[in-house]
Amino acid sequence: MSENQKHRRDMTRRRALVAGGGVVVAAGIGVGAVPTASAGGAAGKKPAAKPTTGEACYRLTSETTEGPYYIDADRIRKDITEDREGIPLTVRLKVIDSDTCKPLRAAAVDIWHCDALGIYSGYESLSTGGGGGAPGGGTPPTGTPPTGTPPTGTPPTGGPGGGGGGGHEEPTDDKRYLRGTQLTDKHGYVEFRTVFPGWYRGRCVHVHTKVHVGGKMTASGYEGGHTCHTGQLFFAEAAVLDSAKVAPYSTSTTERTTLDDDTIYPGNGAEGGLLTLTYPKGKIAKGVVATLTMGVDPDETHTGTSA
Repeated sequence: MSENQKHRRDMTRRRALVAGGGVVVAAGIGVGAVPTASAGGAAGKKPAAKPTTGEACYRLTSETTEGPYYIDADRIRKDITEDREGIPLTVRLKVIDSDTCKPLRAAAVDIWHCDALGIYSGYESLSTGGGGGAPGGGTPPTGTPPTGTPPTGTPPTGGPGGGGGGGHEEPTDDKRYLRGTQLTDKHGYVEFRTVFPGWYRGRCVHVHTKVHVGGKMTASGYEGGHTCHTGQLFFAEAAVLDSAKVAPYSTSTTERTTLDDDTIYPGNGAEGGLLTLTYPKGKIAKGVVATLTMGVDPDETHTGTSA
C-alpha cells in the first residue's frame, strides 16, 4: 500500500474537525481586509478569552504525514523568520481537547515550512525548489511571469513531492529558519511570526505542525511527553495566486500543484487544516494573518511516521 493510500485510509477513521473560534486580525489589517477560506469566524474580531455560546465544539483535526524534513530543534520562539524574505505571515492557532472542547494549556506546538522559493532549512541541498515527481494536474503560478532561473540540485529520495511525504531525511546543514516551537497559553493560543510559504514540485502551499503534551520545559527546551497530533496547514488558492504576483514568489519557475490536486490535503476545508486567511484587499504584500482552531486528543499518540 502506498504512502498516499495509507494516508487516505487513516483519514476515513478520523473524526472531523471544523475549525472554529474568532478570526484574529493583526493591527492595521482590519479595514478592507480580505478573509479567505472562512472557518466560521468573523474578520476583525479578536479571540475571546473563553469559548462563547456562539463558538461551536469541534472534533479531531486530520492527521497527516510528518514529511521528510522534521527537526526536533526545541527552539522556543515566536519569530521564526530569521533572514528569509517574503510576505509577512502571522500564524495564530488555538489548541483544544477534542472531547471536552477545553483549551490545552502549556502544549508545545511546532511549525515548520519552506521559504518563498521552496527551500527547507536544514535541507537546503535537498530542497532547492524540487522535491520528487509532480503529480498530474500541477500548474504553474499565474500573475507576474517568472524571471528567475530553474532550481538546481538533486531532488530528495522520498522527498516531499508526489507520494505523500516519504521517510525522514537526516539534516544536511545547520540552518534552522522557519522552524520553531511555542507553548500554548491558558486559553490554548500560540502565535508565530514567519513568511508566507512558497511551493515546490509536487505539493501545494502548506505548513507542517505538531502538538506535544505531557512534557515540561527544561534548560534544553521542551522535553518528555508525547506527540498527540501531526498535521499540515493549508492555504486557499486565491491567496496563493495573490502571493505569486509578489517578489520573490514571482521569480519562481517551479511547477505549482493546486490545493485540489495535492495528494495530502484531504479536500474537506478546515476539517483538513485549511486556514482562515486575512489580508488587505489587493495588498497581500503588507502581510497575512492565518488562524485555525485545532482539536486534538491529548491521550492519543500521532507522530505522522506510522506505516
